[in-house]
Amino acid sequence: MNNRRFFSLNDYFKDKFNEKIYKVSLDGGFTCPNRDGKVATGGCLFCSESGSGDFAGNKTESINSQIEQQLNLIKDKFPTGKVIAYFQNFTNTYGEIKHLRKIFYEALAHERVIGIAIGTRPDCLPDEVLDLLSEINEKYFLWIELGLQTIDEKVIKIINRAYSTDVYIDAMKKLNLRNIKVVTHLILGLPEESKEGTFNAALLVAREKSWGIKLHSLHILKTTPLARYYEKQKFKVLTKEEYIEMIVDIIEVLPKDMVIHRLTGDGKSEDVIEPLWSLNKRDVLNRIEKELKNRNTHQGKKE
Repeated sequence: MNNRRFFSLNDYFKDKFNEKIYKVSLDGGFTCPNRDGKVATGGCLFCSESGSGDFAGNKTESINSQIEQQLNLIKDKFPTGKVIAYFQNFTNTYGEIKHLRKIFYEALAHERVIGIAIGTRPDCLPDEVLDLLSEINEKYFLWIELGLQTIDEKVIKIINRAYSTDVYIDAMKKLNLRNIKVVTHLILGLPEESKEGTFNAALLVAREKSWGIKLHSLHILKTTPLARYYEKQKFKVLTKEEYIEMIVDIIEVLPKDMVIHRLTGDGKSEDVIEPLWSLNKRDVLNRIEKELKNRNTHQGKKE
């Protein structure tokens, strides 16, 4: 770990590529089987109208055009470096294989793209998709993102995730067999989720050998079913102090080589109902670093 108390994505990029790498978020024009009726309707409770890709490109534009537009947004702070093309919103393996091949390779053809990241669901990885991902993985830098969020059966029903945890475990086995990197998402503060439940989910992610993890604070956004649920149920929202304590507890049990991609979440400020403390992302991250230092702890200490 050297002087690092946790192994961040920036640390990984510097170790692997010896330079800073940015991500550019793209919209591949997908929907989700949890929206179109294949497995359910309405989507996950917390998912926004844009499929939780509020900062992604415009799906009416080509992939190359979206990359150029996203690069233009960061040109002042990052004028020339390499980027990861991130297919972010909705389910980016839920489509015709011909379309998947076209857009993934279009992104990889851009001169500044060093690799791609693909957000999807573990129930949307049929063999033909896994074969395509293996093909890409052999030639390029690739990771897949899976939204696990929780392993508590009661909470799974509340958030309308619409697949069992066994499906995630099966997908992890298939992806690991193919040496495809996986980043698993967990949300802290879901309705009726206990601290123990969140901790157990993190332990499962570690056991299933996820390459990376994203830890999010729950955002109640105006554009989500969660907003209506919160209005009726008024469930308890984590305080900043509770969130920071849970994050540090989780960091301690994660394997030292697991890449931590995120320690808190983003939401458009005008859409966030709760928790308002999450809007000051820099303060949350600073407080996490301070708590790690105060405890004299680090990633993997209790692995």
